Amino acid sequence: MLSYSQKYLTDLNNPVLPLTEIAGYPVRPGMFDVNGAMALPYGVSFTVHTQHGTSCELLLFHRGEEEPYAVLPFPEAYRIGDVYSMIVFDLDIREFEYAYRVDGPYKPKKGHIFNKKAILLDPYARAVAGQREWGEKKKGSYHARVVRDNFDWGDMPQSKREMTDLIIYELHVRGFTRHSSSGVKHPGTFAGLKEKIPYLKELGINAVELMPIFEFDETMNSREIDGRKLLEYWGYNTVSFFSPNTSYSAITEHNHEGTELKDLIREFHNNGIEVILDVVFNHTAEGNEKGPTFCFKGFDNKVYYMLTPDGNYYNFSGCGNTLNCNHPIVRQMIRECLRYWTINYRVDGFRFDLASILGRNEDGSPLNNPPLLELLATDPILRNVKLIAEAWDAGGMYQVGSFPASKRWAEWNGRYRDTLRGYLKGECWQAWTAAWCVSGSGDLYGGYDGSQSGNYAGYNSCVNFLTCHDGFTLYDLYSYNDKHNELNGWNNTDGSNDNRSWNCGAEGETRDPDVLNLRYRMIRNACAVLMCSRGTPMFLAGDEFGNTQYGNNNSYCQDNEISWLDWSLLEKNRDLFEFFKFMIDFRKKHPVVRTWLPNAVCGMDPIHTHPENGELMDIARDARMFGTSFAGYDRRQSRDDLVYIAINTYWKEVPITLPPLSLQGRWYLTVDTWGDDQGRYCYPEGQEIRINSEFVMKPRSVAVFVGKPF
Repeated sequence: MLSYSQKYLTDLNNPVLPLTEIAGYPVRPGMFDVNGAMALPYGVSFTVHTQHGTSCELLLFHRGEEEPYAVLPFPEAYRIGDVYSMIVFDLDIREFEYAYRVDGPYKPKKGHIFNKKAILLDPYARAVAGQREWGEKKKGSYHARVVRDNFDWGDMPQSKREMTDLIIYELHVRGFTRHSSSGVKHPGTFAGLKEKIPYLKELGINAVELMPIFEFDETMNSREIDGRKLLEYWGYNTVSFFSPNTSYSAITEHNHEGTELKDLIREFHNNGIEVILDVVFNHTAEGNEKGPTFCFKGFDNKVYYMLTPDGNYYNFSGCGNTLNCNHPIVRQMIRECLRYWTINYRVDGFRFDLASILGRNEDGSPLNNPPLLELLATDPILRNVKLIAEAWDAGGMYQVGSFPASKRWAEWNGRYRDTLRGYLKGECWQAWTAAWCVSGSGDLYGGYDGSQSGNYAGYNSCVNFLTCHDGFTLYDLYSYNDKHNELNGWNNTDGSNDNRSWNCGAEGETRDPDVLNLRYRMIRNACAVLMCSRGTPMFLAGDEFGNTQYGNNNSYCQDNEISWLDWSLLEKNRDLFEFFKFMIDFRKKHPVVRTWLPNAVCGMDPIHTHPENGELMDIARDARMFGTSFAGYDRRQSRDDLVYIAINTYWKEVPITLPPLSLQGRWYLTVDTWGDDQGRYCYPEGQEIRINSEFVMKPRSVAVFVGKPF
């Protein structure tokens, strides 16, 4: 029987083709322009690069073993520039794992910490070996596996939805279905999430934002507090940027890692739901000077990390190190990574954690025109992919409203979160800023520019949110005045102290019906305002049925009932779920609250903020109540789209007069978060209540009206 190398020579019809033998394997120079390991018909091409390293070895391991069975030094002839590449024949990708060793100078004060004994994970590894059960400490060094990608996406087109048409739902893959109440067959996995797609479709969201799914080590910094094991549950300490997290798969996927995730993404797309990945290009799991060396430090510490003049790590991430994003080599890796997930996983967008780091120079200083951001914004493969920035970092840079390349990038609108949290609980002095937020934060991002082409890029730059993984859930926002992170083990010193929350009269759990009624009304208020604000709304999974984290606003280490969604609350709070469902559908039916439309035929101005008297268009700086009117012509429906949202944060009733319509039009009440005598908060189309011109806003309530012909 012919070996792979013999078949290779025969197929090429070139019996004199020279092959070198290393460690008993026939080898040839590889594919220098293809990073990582690629399976070929008769072997595998291994390609890595190091700028300051002086030599490189390829290590082959039997599956699950720590000692290599073969060591293949790269000949000098197999190096072009800084790139080593070698095809190794007679390899079966099912039978081995691989890693590298790189030698070079050891001069820590100059940033070089090469160690020829350190076993290094391929920075471009498509799969990390040693698949383990969640929470089990990995034994030994990191190895990679070669992945053969034969997943058939068919002719599935790429989504081209506008940002403003999205309703983004942020979730944690494990926490979403890990609780026993989830009722899925494969809790805590990609497969378990797939089982919940019918639920998400019923809710009406059309984009999921998955918290980190790249390979990470949840046992990093694991500890035990009061008999409870704490893990790095959120997943923000990346081990490998090109590899899906193996512990999120319900089945073992040797050499075809990612198939379960791809199947999940395809099913999302089949149901009209886009997939956005939360990506962490600001730091890695290698940590600071005391952290391990398993990948980037060993290949080129000075290239991949921002270093101080004496060789220590800048820590703009708050996690020990900072990725050197604007170094040309790192820029190339990040772009190649995003292209890989876009092409091979058909991902629709990326949310960049602590994205201001992406705009820092190699010395840590802010750049006016960061080359990485421009590179990603103009890349042809990423042309239709959503790019969303968390526009701040742990080093004090805050760029909400000023993130570079804003016409291509969207931003998490941190000002929206802070302002609306405060205003909705009664901080009336924030009225003007709150009004700007509801109308699309045009003072930060711009809005419609008045041109004939209808440039409304500003609204596409603005992701509005009140809750996310980092902070209180929406239920806790109105159940706790203070954070309660004692179980995290840091004496309640971790997590933000600036929560702008309100317990509605009782801290934490209570049976007081008045307190509970107020809490749920405050949640409805928040939902109604979020869904009627210009821009793109995002909310945290479980908010729609009152999920709680028991006052913990920093649950990064809690792999338990604190972080897992309790699905029994869905039935307990079914009316809250139905309210969210109604408001999401309302937003879809009324494009005027999402973005700018052509001028309304009735002559009503496109957008205005109003005091109690809707005929006026100026509000006091400390207004306890204001309304926002939206008007435009909906070509899809061939009619005017007129919406008025009124927000009363006062603890007393406030009579209001609605903005004037033409003689042929009337306002109809569609939403009232106070509710009527029958406990209804929403009035579907055809059941709305006609309002002549005056309406009494109940205490701490929100009302939404739709303008219709008389």
